Amino acid sequence: MRTSGKRGGRAGPATYFIALLLVSVMLVPILYIILGGFRTNAQITTDPAGLPSPWEFSNYVNVLTNSTFWREVGNSVIVALFTSVLVVAFGLMASYVLARYSFRGRGALYALFAAGLMFPITVAITPLYILVRDIGLINNLGGVILPQIGFGLPTTIIILVPFLRAIPDEIEEAASIDGAGKLGFFFRMVVPLSLPGVITTGILAFVGSWNSYLLPLFILNDQSAFTLPLGVQAFSSQYSVDTAKVLAFTSLSMIPALVFFSLFERRIVGGLQGAVKG
Repeated sequence: MRTSGKRGGRAGPATYFIALLLVSVMLVPILYIILGGFRTNAQITTDPAGLPSPWEFSNYVNVLTNSTFWREVGNSVIVALFTSVLVVAFGLMASYVLARYSFRGRGALYALFAAGLMFPITVAITPLYILVRDIGLINNLGGVILPQIGFGLPTTIIILVPFLRAIPDEIEEAASIDGAGKLGFFFRMVVPLSLPGVITTGILAFVGSWNSYLLPLFILNDQSAFTLPLGVQAFSSQYSVDTAKVLAFTSLSMIPALVFFSLFERRIVGGLQGAVKG
C-alpha cells in the first residue's frame, strides 16, 4: 500500500540552500581567523577580506614555539579530561539509580536535575567564587573542575536516564540468575549497553570545558594556571597591535575542539537519538 504525502522524501532545493547559507555563516568567520594567521598586518590593513599573498607562516611558528601556549594547552587538557571523566562517572551512577530503582522522591529528584539545565553558570558565578575561595582553590585548576562537574551533571543525567530505562528487565533478571550482583550487572551490562550515551555526554562535557571562559576568568588569576580561553585574552592584550599573530593564536586555540567535535559528530548525534528513543 502506497502512502500519500512526502513524508520521508528528500529535502527540496530551498532546504539545501538554507542549510548551505547557515553553514557559510558559521564557517566564514572561522576560515577568516585561520587564514588571517597566514597574513601580515600590512596585508590585513590593505585588504581585510583578501587571501594571504604571500603566505606568512612565521605567526604560527612563533605561537607553536611559545612555551606559554603549550602550558595553557596542558591546563585546558587537564581541566577538560578531569571534567569529562568525572561528569560521566558520577552522571552514569546517578542515572542508574534514577532509571532502575523506585523510591520516594525519584520524580522530584529527576525534575531537579532537569531544572539544572535552565540554571546558567553566569547566575551562580558570584556564590561559586566565594565557595571556591573559602575552600582554598583560587588559582587552582580544581577550582574550575569541581563547578564544571556540577553544572555538567544535569545534561549527562537527562541524556543517560532514557538509555538505562530502555534496558529490559529480563537482562537484569538473567544476570541475577547467573550470580551477578547489582555492581556486577552495572559494570558488565549497564556500562556497555549505555556506551553511546556515555560517549555523547563525555564529548559534550569535554568541548564545553575546553571552551569555558567565564568560570576560569573568576577563579584563575595567576597566568601560570590560565587555560586557553584566558590565554587568548591575555595574548590579545599583549599583542594588540599584531593582529595577524593574535589570529594565529586564536585559530590554534580553537582547532583542537573543532577537530575533536568533528571526529565524534556521528557519536553525538547517535547518542542523542538513542536518548530520545529511550
